Amino acid sequence: MEMLRLLVLLPGLCAVAQGLVFERCQWAKLLKSRGMDQYQKISLADWVCLTRWESSFNTKTVNHNRDNSTDYGIFQINSKWWCKDGGVSKANGCNIMCSALLADDPTVAINCAKTVARQQGAKAWVAWRNRCQGKDLSPYLKGCGLDLSDPALHFL
Repeated sequence: MEMLRLLVLLPGLCAVAQGLVFERCQWAKLLKSRGMDQYQKISLADWVCLTRWESSFNTKTVNHNRDNSTDYGIFQINSKWWCKDGGVSKANGCNIMCSALLADDPTVAINCAKTVARQQGAKAWVAWRNRCQGKDLSPYLKGCGLDLSDPALHFL
């Protein structure tokens, strides 16, 4: 009986942790509208690839690391250097509480990712180094209706 009760409650518990999960093209368009295409010379496709592999476009993704730090949100921003969570924070480079990175509105997360990119570039993200760097990323923007060839659409 206890097992049955657990099976009934489990889907509800999982839903609590589920954040807003963006569809790939929806996310690409939002990133573009927020000036992320070519931000710090990081292409829009790089940003989409990076967030696909870091969080599967989920705003509430949380991962605990072996060094007792935690990665938060759609960009998986690390608590040790970029936000404060009451854990092992040594710096607060984005000057925010880590919980702000879990909001469905990704504005704080995007602004913090820009801070990380200004200081370290895309190499700050392990998923980018392992899954995106040096690869053909055109599939990440395919079918999204983004005209990336128009230089007027690139933000610096």
